Amino acid sequence: MTAALQSDYPPESEWTTDDLDALPEDGRRRELLDGVLLMSPSPTRKHQIIAGLLMAELHADCPDDYDVTQGVAVRINRTRSFIPDVLVTTSVAAAREPSKYEPHEVVLAIEIVSPSTRSIDRVLKPALYAQAGIPYYWRIETEGGELEVVTYRIDAVNEVYVETGRWTKFVDTGEPFPINLPISRITPRAR
Repeated sequence: MTAALQSDYPPESEWTTDDLDALPEDGRRRELLDGVLLMSPSPTRKHQIIAGLLMAELHADCPDDYDVTQGVAVRINRTRSFIPDVLVTTSVAAAREPSKYEPHEVVLAIEIVSPSTRSIDRVLKPALYAQAGIPYYWRIETEGGELEVVTYRIDAVNEVYVETGRWTKFVDTGEPFPINLPISRITPRAR
């Protein structure tokens, strides 16, 4: 075990993906940002329902060259590791049955914005996913009761995402594969 795990204190320098791998599998969501450990609160019921329904909907239309999953880490480098809410990867990468992906294996990263992660999901993660070369990014806004899916495609030259649509009724895009998804199919039932 690393020094960080032998006491109540973090490592002397920075957290690395090796430190993450040495932590127990306890269901906590741990991400790394430039060697700083980030721990998010447990997701809400609404967040998890959106993620589950979205994964199922994308999986139903997903061509054989791709795979859809949720909550699997993307290891950008030794000091950056994020866990998209839903992600589309290559089928070759999925065949490894990985517990983490490399950025070049991820085709689409999707984040569902929660009150505690607004800045991370709207600013930080898209910037770092784009730098890592992930071709597509979706952000699902949940404020105000109605869902909005904002879609992006990478501008690889400038390593930034360019918005390709804001969807409130249907997500109708050909990227990364043909998708015609009614937003009502990923909206949780009102309780």
